[in-house]
Amino acid sequence: MENRLLWVSVMECAVAAIKVLIVDDDQGSRELLSEVLASNGYAVVAAADGASAREELARDDGYKVVIADLRMPNGSGLDLLREMRRGNHQQELILMSSFMTTIEKQQALELGARALLEKPFRLSQLLDAVGNIADRKSIGIKL
Repeated sequence: MENRLLWVSVMECAVAAIKVLIVDDDQGSRELLSEVLASNGYAVVAAADGASAREELARDDGYKVVIADLRMPNGSGLDLLREMRRGNHQQELILMSSFMTTIEKQQALELGARALLEKPFRLSQLLDAVGNIADRKSIGIKL
């Protein structure tokens, strides 16, 4: 039993090192997603729009995952993804939206978006998408 507890502790430490940037102009969504991801061991920072996200990525390139809303002020999620690719940023992007056209979906995938989440989505879908990028299995939703 003691070895199992030690193993879980090591796994939690490995997940804690994974940094996630959440970009959404809706404060309630930012707070909920931040809380869920932080409760599952991720280091989370939130930005309210595309400009804030670009500033954060320029300041700190240690993020492994960026979760961005498609439609938001000062640059859409697609704009952010384009800029990330032009700047050779290595972060993986998950794009979320309550309405995404077929063309926007195609553009996002061509630019290398790792997942497309249609709002409203289950929090377990978000955890699975982040976990796939982080190469971790989600352990459930903790609040």
